Amino acid sequence: MRRRLLVVLLLFSAAAVAGFAVPLLSATAAERTQRFALSRTADLDRFTALAQQAEGTGDSTALEDEVAAYFELYGEPVVVVDARREPVARAGLDADDPALAPDLDAALRNQPVRAVPTVTPWSSGHVVFARPVGTGTRVAGAVVLWASVDRAAADVAEGWLWVLGGALAAGLVSVLLAVAAARWLLKPLAELAIGVRAVAAGERRAHVPGSSGPPEVRELSESFNRMSDAVTEAADQQRRLIADTSHQLRNPMAALRLRVDSLRDQVRPGGRRAYLAGVAEIERLESLLDGLLALASAESAATEAAAGGHEPDLTDLGAVVVDRTGFWQVPVPAGPVPAVLVRCPESALAQVLDVLLDNAVKYGGGVRVELGADRSAGTGWVEVRDDGPGLDERELALATSRFWRGRSDRPGTGLGLAIADQLVRAWQGRLVLTSPAGPASRVGPPSPTGPTAPTGPTAPAGLTARVEFPLEPLL
Repeated sequence: MRRRLLVVLLLFSAAAVAGFAVPLLSATAAERTQRFALSRTADLDRFTALAQQAEGTGDSTALEDEVAAYFELYGEPVVVVDARREPVARAGLDADDPALAPDLDAALRNQPVRAVPTVTPWSSGHVVFARPVGTGTRVAGAVVLWASVDRAAADVAEGWLWVLGGALAAGLVSVLLAVAAARWLLKPLAELAIGVRAVAAGERRAHVPGSSGPPEVRELSESFNRMSDAVTEAADQQRRLIADTSHQLRNPMAALRLRVDSLRDQVRPGGRRAYLAGVAEIERLESLLDGLLALASAESAATEAAAGGHEPDLTDLGAVVVDRTGFWQVPVPAGPVPAVLVRCPESALAQVLDVLLDNAVKYGGGVRVELGADRSAGTGWVEVRDDGPGLDERELALATSRFWRGRSDRPGTGLGLAIADQLVRAWQGRLVLTSPAGPASRVGPPSPTGPTAPTGPTAPAGLTARVEFPLEPLL
């Protein structure tokens, strides 16, 4: 933008300077040409008057002396002839010179003289001035002056140098003014861009000066500062809400759990069933609370990453897989586990694997885990497969929705895959769920409505959850 604005301002300035300089150059050359022509015309008038006097008296001494003195002083040849083209007085010029013939003939016929061409710095040579001698229609002779334009050309060149120097100075001033105007206009915008990047990087209450530039830009800067404060305050309120919710709900929930547990030995046989149902609901509420807090934390991380948060750490995918498969007591991937460094924090990766392994163990029966790296795509991946009932297309589309649960009657909150999906997306990864009934990959939030479930005598078997993360950057 700065370059385009400078180009526009400089082109406008150049056009304005040229609009003044070109007419001045033309006027300077025309004025010097006019003075040159007037001075030589005055000299011709004097020679013509002396020639008429010599014709009347028959004595051309004064004319000859004047012509000789003029040639000696100015170095410009002069010749005066009578009506028969015989020279009356001359200095440095011959009346028989073929170059003088057209102008001499025109003067003897009393024809108008040619206009003097405009003198320029590169003009050179001579200009012929001719004037008839006589009055009325009687021409008694002619005066021819061969004037040099070198002095006039030098004067024009000097005048043009002054004009061009002034134009150059005006151009430099215009450049300085254009640069200053561009800086005045664009500096606040650059500060705004820096402020936006600071907000995107997670800086709290990032402000811009807003003390320079046009009023509209200053107002925009003030609005940005207010927006930055509002965003920071909203984020703080969200964090406080999560913390307060955790504190305010966990304590009553723990107290309720203690009171219910203390009643275990005092429940009559007839109320045992209701008591166990109450304990199950308390456990479900505790699990739901933990899941909601984990989901809120994952969404907060996703929002920060989408806004251009800090660079993620590098984690050994193989080491985390071995650790979590050991914790869940499922088979470790066969063969040597490769070292695959992915761009994701270890805690987030472990939490994602815990969700996938928990679902596979809880709903799927046999569990198999594989991992590897696709260097051409720049991703490291891990797959968790189970032998459970699987999901149809509609269920695959809804699997990562909040509070959605499949057909299993096992207890759960319906938040596990939603949490895993948010964590994966927070670090520019991808979660893909497939089942033999038909693949359905998901990147981003699913549609609340999906295709209808296929009808058929058999249900799909098995579910594969594949997680992909960016590999370490290549140096």
